[in-house]
Amino acid sequence: MALYEHVFLARQDITPQQIDQMIEQYRNVIEENGGQVVSFENWGLRSLSYRIKKNRKAYYVFMNINASANILLEVERQMRINEDIIRFLSIRVKAHENLPANLQRRDREERVFKEDEPSRRLRDQTKTFVKGEE
Repeated sequence: MALYEHVFLARQDITPQQIDQMIEQYRNVIEENGGQVVSFENWGLRSLSYRIKKNRKAYYVFMNINASANILLEVERQMRINEDIIRFLSIRVKAHENLPANLQRRDREERVFKEDEPSRRLRDQTKTFVKGEE
C-alpha cells in the first residue's frame, strides 16, 4: 500500500452537510476496498485564484490516504462522475506530515526560516565577507 495526499474541490452552492456526505462516501469506498483514510481536513469555503466551471469559490477537502493505486483510481473515477466535484488532485508521498496542511503564508515562512537558519547565517557571513573585499 502506498501513501497519498488527496485534495478535492466541491462547488460553492452545495451545503456543508453534502460535503460531509461526500467525505463519508469516498471514505467508505476506500475502506471497503482495503484502504485507510489516515486523516482528513475540511478547509471550508475558500476563494479560487481563477474561475473554474463558472465558480469563484469552492469547498476544499484534504485527505491523507493509505491505499493501493487501484483503490485511488476508483475514487478518482467516482469523482469524475460526480457533478459537484470541480477538481481533484492525488499525490503520492513517502510519509504523511503531522503538521496541519493548510498553514497560512506567514506560518510557512516562519517554518522555512527556522529550518534554514544555518544556511541563512552562512549566506549573511558570505555577503559581509564579499562587501569587505570591495
